[in-house]
Amino acid sequence: MTVQDPTPFPRRDAAPPQVAFDRTELGVILSLYGRMVAAGEWRDYAMSFLREKAVFSVFRRAAENPLYRIEKTPALRNRQGQYAVLGMDGQILKRGTDLRTVLRVLERKLIRPIE
Repeated sequence: MTVQDPTPFPRRDAAPPQVAFDRTELGVILSLYGRMVAAGEWRDYAMSFLREKAVFSVFRRAAENPLYRIEKTPALRNRQGQYAVLGMDGQILKRGTDLRTVLRVLERKLIRPIE
């Protein structure tokens, strides 16, 4: 009598697993989010995990369109970089391979001159 493995081999036409942010990426994003909330700039966020990309959306108010979207698209890793920050109108503000470097475009919003 032979014993078969209860887990079948993945089918070729099966959907790929969804893309998600890992723990370190979420730590970097939520650190920035916390500072922006403390500054009164942001108030809410949402996360979407799709087949092609993971999206962290930032809102000023919950009933609005997102102010910014932080996207992770692994398919672009070797081309343009897998991380991107998009503005409210969908314009790409920054794209790259290092998440901290890409998020610097949003950290500039925290720096204000003292009068």
